[in-house]
Amino acid sequence: MTRVIHTGDTHLGYQQYHRPERREDFLDAFRQVAKDAIDDDVAAVVHAGDLFHDRQPTLPDIMGAMSVLQLLDDADIPFLAVVGNHESKRDAQWLDLFESLGLAIRLGPEPVELDDVAFYGLDFVARAKRDDLEYDFIPHDAEHAVLVSHGLFQPFPHGDWDAQEVLAEANVAFDAVLLGDNHKPQTKQVDEPHEAWLTYCGSTERASADERDERGYNLVVFDDDIDIRRRGLDTREFVFVDVELQEGEGAKRVRERVGQYDLTDAVVVVSISGEGDPIAPATIEEFADDRSALIARVTDHRELTDEGDVDVSFADPDEAVRERIRDLGLSPAARDLDETIRASKVPDSNVADAVEERVQEFAADADSGAFQSADESEGDTDGQPASASGGEMTGESDDDGQVTMEDYL
Repeated sequence: MTRVIHTGDTHLGYQQYHRPERREDFLDAFRQVAKDAIDDDVAAVVHAGDLFHDRQPTLPDIMGAMSVLQLLDDADIPFLAVVGNHESKRDAQWLDLFESLGLAIRLGPEPVELDDVAFYGLDFVARAKRDDLEYDFIPHDAEHAVLVSHGLFQPFPHGDWDAQEVLAEANVAFDAVLLGDNHKPQTKQVDEPHEAWLTYCGSTERASADERDERGYNLVVFDDDIDIRRRGLDTREFVFVDVELQEGEGAKRVRERVGQYDLTDAVVVVSISGEGDPIAPATIEEFADDRSALIARVTDHRELTDEGDVDVSFADPDEAVRERIRDLGLSPAARDLDETIRASKVPDSNVADAVEERVQEFAADADSGAFQSADESEGDTDGQPASASGGEMTGESDDDGQVTMEDYL
């Protein structure tokens, strides 16, 4: 019998709501997974991509990840992983660095055998490149074979990559496919082209307000059969308050509803629908702040009328800008240059040189597809279809069908 923890979408470095406490929360959740693995003496921790939220994590984020991986290494528990869309780079991956330090194993076409299970990996692949993939894996002698991958797969909702087609094309018969990218845990068994389990472990922290269910990971047991069990994590409290206002009701009614909860150190997410008077979100957020909430965000889903102005509170203005740029359908190269000019830390006096250098790099690699439009060159991301969710990490596809600009810079 072989027992492994299947996790993913840890998104280390995500400073949600621009709060450093939230950045630490994502690392703490990952650390909990490692400690559970050590306490349960599992054979491995299998990570299905998006270890980091950004392909350019800060040094503290890298050091934080290494501290957790060191805990596993000290306990002789291997960390097996693939690369997700959020962290994917054009050249060497951060996972390669950790592998060079002996802290991780990057899964690929060659099997990594643990006891009676052979593990293979398939990194996130943009849609435009999937037709050219050759699912050619090196044979194994283990009792079970497992593929670890990252992407939005059919037959799950919002999938754009057919998992059963992957199973049919592969020259290895996989008994299970351990997936990342969808932040909602889901499991299905398919019969074609052969019997196999497909499972998403979900994210370890709430990367958007739509991720209401408990966060956690999968414990997968390989014996005569395959058993997949869900385990929860102790993450920061999110208080979700849904208020449907009746005619004549307004901010007072919303405050009454919010005041029914213990808000101490919680992320408070207020959703307003129905009729009623116009609401200034800032007044509700201040009310929650006075009751020791870590952060409060209010979304008014009602159509605005001419009867009055309603203040708009953006959960993450930077993400709003990125989403708008994404909608323009720019090529990866164009968005990379936008980031260099608009949002990077390059001094103003050096921007022109930096842009020229990036253009030369793109021109030197004509086959990279960097000048193709976004529709031609990119695929969806992670997450419970974050886009279907409307969360902070737009698109929760990533988050979304979520594809943020950061995903392809």
